[in-house]
Amino acid sequence: MSFFISNAWAQDAAAAGPADLVMSLLFPIGLLVLLYFLMIRPQIKRQKEHTKMVAALAKGDEVITVGGVVGRIAEIGETFAMVEIADGVQVKVRRHAVEAVLPKGSMKDL
Repeated sequence: MSFFISNAWAQDAAAAGPADLVMSLLFPIGLLVLLYFLMIRPQIKRQKEHTKMVAALAKGDEVITVGGVVGRIAEIGETFAMVEIADGVQVKVRRHAVEAVLPKGSMKDL
């Protein structure tokens, strides 16, 4: 019957020392360090770049919003911006909704 169930062998209580504790904590700590460098750190870097880009927005910049609307900034305020998406058509968007600033002249192709 021991084919499917392995036998449990009793171990010495004194055998589990500080070295075993360190070795058992090494794997979870390693996973947390890996998580930080692969997920958290790049996200913080992208967030800083986006905040810097939003702070540098100016009138006349050609932008694309998170929703995919492409336009030129007509007016800019502290929290909102008026984006002109066609001749005489303006949309008010939050500054943080601007995803990217396009190179000058990009809207001529549209």
